[in-house]
Amino acid sequence: MRILLLTPYPAYPPHGGGVQRMYQFVRYLSRQHEVWCLSLAPSAQARAAAQPLSAWCNLTLIPAPQRSLAQRAVSTLISPLPDMALRAPSRAFREALELLLQHIPFDVVQACSIEMAQYAVLAQRYGVLTALDQWNAEYVLQRRAALTDWRQLRRWHGALYSTIQWLKLARYERWLGAQLDVMTVVSAEDAAALRRIGITKPLPVVPNGVDIDYFQPTHSTANPHNLLFTGTLDFRPNIDALRWFVQQVLPLIQREWPHVQLQVVGRSPTAAVQELARPGVEIVGPVADVRPYFANAAVYVLPMRMGGGVRLKLLEAFACGVPLVSTTMGADGVGELEHGVHCLLADTPPAFAHATVRLLQDRAEAQRLAHAALQLVHGQYAWSALLPRLEHAWAQARYNRV
Repeated sequence: MRILLLTPYPAYPPHGGGVQRMYQFVRYLSRQHEVWCLSLAPSAQARAAAQPLSAWCNLTLIPAPQRSLAQRAVSTLISPLPDMALRAPSRAFREALELLLQHIPFDVVQACSIEMAQYAVLAQRYGVLTALDQWNAEYVLQRRAALTDWRQLRRWHGALYSTIQWLKLARYERWLGAQLDVMTVVSAEDAAALRRIGITKPLPVVPNGVDIDYFQPTHSTANPHNLLFTGTLDFRPNIDALRWFVQQVLPLIQREWPHVQLQVVGRSPTAAVQELARPGVEIVGPVADVRPYFANAAVYVLPMRMGGGVRLKLLEAFACGVPLVSTTMGADGVGELEHGVHCLLADTPPAFAHATVRLLQDRAEAQRLAHAALQLVHGQYAWSALLPRLEHAWAQARYNRV
């Protein structure tokens, strides 16, 4: 098949959840198909860093459009479209897409993430199968953010923004479900959420996975005082999770385990994240290789209070053999996961702190949980076992068109 992937940023280097998912798609599909990637790139540095991707696909990079905060504020108020649909409009990207569609008989055009869905809709006029890989039920993320912010009076502006986006996204996602041939999702929970807003077509599940050859347990001894959090640090659910953990959970842990140290690793740390640095909290920022940080962690913490999908960071921690404490929402999307079998789940500051201290103190239990989680990942979430589902989803959608 000839496959065109439309991406909101380059699928390389594979740091961060969305990039990792796109990168695995490209690597897998290129084994048996001809793959093109048409991608927005935020800078010349990003374009240079993405060049190794050319080994697997025909790569075209277009400068990403820029919007000021003022433009975003105005569009939030006056546009019927959600903010996510307004991040990627680019005349240059549209022209490059139409040129490709005019000269190459693609079998599938897939938008990777909701930002790029508008271009998949455009591709329909060429008779090609159109798909959207939906990384989250986006309206659910904004609903959760709104409900979280409305509980804090000083966060009224964030609550108002998220409420508006929640309503716009529900309408937009419903429309996309009707327009495109197929929408794949990362979890059964996301599929159920999208059906609740009226999407009636099948929503095939292609979960996030993990590269079990790259992420492996190490035989080094973890620092018994080290906690780890990883993720994109300008992503609002991650910022909220860190703020909650550092301000409400960590002080409780420090009473029981005074030398505890949280390391926060990830790209694009915002000022709000940097301000969380204090004794016991190190904002590491971006790193070339996150594996040494997993190897040095006694416990991985996942204090998510908003978001959705299957979290790559959870799977990476499991694959590296690191014991994990998560909120219930942080473990959403991994249906086989059980509290007390694969990890510990806790949703209040005292409970989360207690669970973390418990794993710091009882290393035998921590390793028991980590071993069970490693077996789960190898059995259910290796990318090599998951990605054939994408091809099957396309084949079923093509059959349904006939």
